[in-house]
Amino acid sequence: QVQLVESGGGLVQPGGSLRLSCEASGLTFSTHAMSWYRQAPGKERELVAVITTPGDYTTYAPSVKGRFIISRDNAKNTVYLQMNSLKPEDTAVYYCKAGTITEIYWGKGTLVTVSS
Repeated sequence: QVQLVESGGGLVQPGGSLRLSCEASGLTFSTHAMSWYRQAPGKERELVAVITTPGDYTTYAPSVKGRFIISRDNAKNTVYLQMNSLKPEDTAVYYCKAGTITEIYWGKGTLVTVSS
């Protein structure tokens, strides 16, 4: 059974930082591209960042580029999202996704609230 478990969310002030983690089990982690998505209240889910299987290629949404960093540790079956210079508009539930050409798996999400 495949499981993706996100952690690290919480309440942070504007300008602060958080690091999200997503630990995978039940799949061959190293063969899956990993992504972070987010969904703000009343909005559609949007792509935040992607990292390829070797981890040598990353891409970011324009709204987070330069502030967020995605990374992975294949030995720990974990993908991370370092979020810096957080803004109120970053408030959302953050989801991790694991994918190959033939399969996709989602975590249940972790809430990030940016507020003073």
